[in-house]
Amino acid sequence: MAIRGGIVIIFQNGHLKVCKLENKDKFLLAKWLSDPRVLEFYEGRDNPFDLEKVEKVFYRPEDSKTKCIVEFYGNAIGYVQFYRLDDEAKKDYGYFGENVFGTDQFIGEVEYWNKGIGTLLVSTMTNFLIEEKKAERVVMDPQTRNARAISCYEKCGFNKVKILPKNELHEGIYEDCWLIDYHK
Repeated sequence: MAIRGGIVIIFQNGHLKVCKLENKDKFLLAKWLSDPRVLEFYEGRDNPFDLEKVEKVFYRPEDSKTKCIVEFYGNAIGYVQFYRLDDEAKKDYGYFGENVFGTDQFIGEVEYWNKGIGTLLVSTMTNFLIEEKKAERVVMDPQTRNARAISCYEKCGFNKVKILPKNELHEGIYEDCWLIDYHK
């Protein structure tokens, strides 16, 4: 982790940079999370965000997740968060006594989709969590219908563990999700 110009850089891999979320980033989040193309896979098209909702969801001081903006060639293009799973979540997933981290991400600038940037982000984030945070496992829970994301995660070495039935409310329907994990 480095600080340059007051910006906290969590990690960098070539032209990909992940920086700690700042107050000014709320405008980007509101833009991305009001785009139906993004919401189709993240939060739901029936759940758009305005600035007030962004502040309520992403800027809670008691939240233990590390929230970040993703930059590519200096352009803010997406969002990623990571967090250590608590004992209850680890038990629900079937992990015991391990250091397990979860991560969630999206690319909000749709012109950057299908260019390999998501794969670069996920693989770099996974390496960061294992090397810097000493994670023994990294987990995610994408909706089973999100084939593009699952393909990306599998390219990064994640494996499907089990179906989490009716795990996520999305556009009025409880969707099944895959529990996927990566471990060294």
